[in-house]
Amino acid sequence: MTTPEVARPLAGLRVVECASFVAGPTGGMTLAQLGADVIRIDPVGGGSDHQRWPVAPTGESYYWTSLNKAKRSVAIDMRSPAGKELVAALITAPGPEQGVLVDNVVGRRWMAHDALAERRADLIHVRVQGYPDGRPAVDYTVNAEVGLPGITGREEGGAPVNHVLPAWDYITGMSVSTAVLAALRDRDRTGAGAFIELALSDVALAGVANMGWLSEAAARGVERPRHGNHVYGSFGVDFTCSDGNRVMVVALTEGQWAALCSVTKTGEVFAALETALDADLTQEADRYRLRETIAAVLRPWFAARDYPQVAGELDAARVLWGRYRGMVDVVAAHAANPLPVLADVELPTQDQATGPVTAITARSPMRWNGRYGAPGAAPRLGEHTVPVLAEVLGLGDAEIGRLVDSGVISRPTAGSGESAGARG
Repeated sequence: MTTPEVARPLAGLRVVECASFVAGPTGGMTLAQLGADVIRIDPVGGGSDHQRWPVAPTGESYYWTSLNKAKRSVAIDMRSPAGKELVAALITAPGPEQGVLVDNVVGRRWMAHDALAERRADLIHVRVQGYPDGRPAVDYTVNAEVGLPGITGREEGGAPVNHVLPAWDYITGMSVSTAVLAALRDRDRTGAGAFIELALSDVALAGVANMGWLSEAAARGVERPRHGNHVYGSFGVDFTCSDGNRVMVVALTEGQWAALCSVTKTGEVFAALETALDADLTQEADRYRLRETIAAVLRPWFAARDYPQVAGELDAARVLWGRYRGMVDVVAAHAANPLPVLADVELPTQDQATGPVTAITARSPMRWNGRYGAPGAAPRLGEHTVPVLAEVLGLGDAEIGRLVDSGVISRPTAGSGESAGARG
């Protein structure tokens, strides 16, 4: 019996992406993994993020190839008049499933929405910005401005603690794909195009506001206190097992709290504390207020058991918990028993000494009818320039040859138009 294909609901849709770093490329990758033909356009030689760390032994960027997998890569000299015309033509190519642009371009008048809309009135154009007024920003700067580093870290305070994960970039990227799909829905109904601007600073402000954190600050008039790994407003903190492994244990609900008390056999102790301290530990607020006392009562239970025993007993009791792991541990777990959302993808450039270089990357986390889709191949910069220009714009060999000779596009390499393979 043939295994059914994983759904590719966006098959047939073509999107042009002119965006660097995280937010725009994440939006494009999301659409590409759902089946869209996403054509990423870079300058000849690569943009500012083409060699961004982390990099493989070959010097190739794990970062760039992973965020741009499943896309077709086109490299064009966008400073030349001919290059500008090629890019504008790709963006505004006719057809009901074309005319979609994702970019984060600043200062290119020829790529302004009104200039492109003159060529295609129903253009869908999603522009990622730093600030709504066009000033630059990145995740780490907007995160600082919304106050999160000031409430992150150990209780004793001190300098702000920056986060590592560019969360606002990722949320912006998901918002990009949502904006594209919403605009397509509207165009299907009305025939109208759309110009959608999405500022990273707005995404960050909306995020903290929608969590109620700005309302809390307005009502209290002071910053929320730092308290290390404790979960704010409920109970959750890390514990150390006898073998040095650490686990994070959380009790958000009354049932989770009851499970934690049951497995650690601390129910009577906490009942006595409730009487002595006039508390009701079935309530999140009281668990938060007495978080240090609760943690002190629970620590000996964890300290008396090694990790395997802790894991077994917590799982049996249905406690909400997780193990602290390093990324090396995650890699080892994937090597021993492949994690289904991850995939091993060969990079286009090989190490002459060792052969193919493999990157660990991800499929779309969306499971269609219970199945993950393919991750998509990692492209080589400019790999698809010639086939895209021929397919989308109908350029012939002679015209493409003139573009190569004039430096508007790079000379095709052996195997151009063929993608590196993806496994798993």
